[in-house]
Amino acid sequence: MKVMNLSNGTELANQLTKAHSFFTRLRGLMFSKSLPEGHGLHIQPCRSIHTFFMNYPIDVLYLNKDLEIVGVDEKLQPSKIGQVYKNGHSVLELPSGTIQKSGTKVGHKIQIIG
Repeated sequence: MKVMNLSNGTELANQLTKAHSFFTRLRGLMFSKSLPEGHGLHIQPCRSIHTFFMNYPIDVLYLNKDLEIVGVDEKLQPSKIGQVYKNGHSVLELPSGTIQKSGTKVGHKIQIIG
């Protein structure tokens, strides 16, 4: 699966993993060694995340039900708690620096393909 930013035509990830069950959402990226460029994790349902038990920063996109970005956390460091967005429905976790490189912003719409 891959993720495209429809608002500016950039690819955010070409190897997306879903975390849509209780256990996959619970585990998320905890204890993983890295999140390589081009990879991502889509957590649904989810309004906020944490980076406890992680050893690297990540970029986070908070999405509403229409896959519109309602919030971002850039370079969220390990052992931190992300923002909570009341209209958030899912979260996309990406390698640190992806948001800046892609020019992704609040209000942009994304598409998950595959």
